[in-house]
Amino acid sequence: MKKLWDFGWGMYKKHEEGINYLIFGFLAFVLNYILYFLFADAMQMHYMAATVLSWVLTVVFAYWTNRTFVFKSQNKDTGSVVKEFVSFIGARIATEVLELVLMYVMVDMLSINDKISKLVCQVLVILANYVLSKIWIFKDNSSDVK
Repeated sequence: MKKLWDFGWGMYKKHEEGINYLIFGFLAFVLNYILYFLFADAMQMHYMAATVLSWVLTVVFAYWTNRTFVFKSQNKDTGSVVKEFVSFIGARIATEVLELVLMYVMVDMLSINDKISKLVCQVLVILANYVLSKIWIFKDNSSDVK
């Protein structure tokens, strides 16, 4: 049993960032989807308004989890944290525009069910967000810090 644990822990440590991104990305996806259903169905919001509102709340969650658990940002000074947050928001705005355009095309132009469209959009957005976070927002700046 210890060998299995050691193997599993070793694999986790080797791929920690990717595994953590999948875990917290999945949690953000679930949060986004639940909020979307709450706003679109329970509160009878238009699907676009529900998409934007669920996005805003999910982005706050995603920034905190990405900074803390996934990329383990070492930025401590206010200027660096603000720059990181603004970059994060900018990237998320870009992927939200992508999601809104895709939702419009799939729902209004192609008449695909909005729940199925939301699922497809979320998969594409999660992938795009990881790439942007990895190469632009939370890139390793440890060589710059002394």
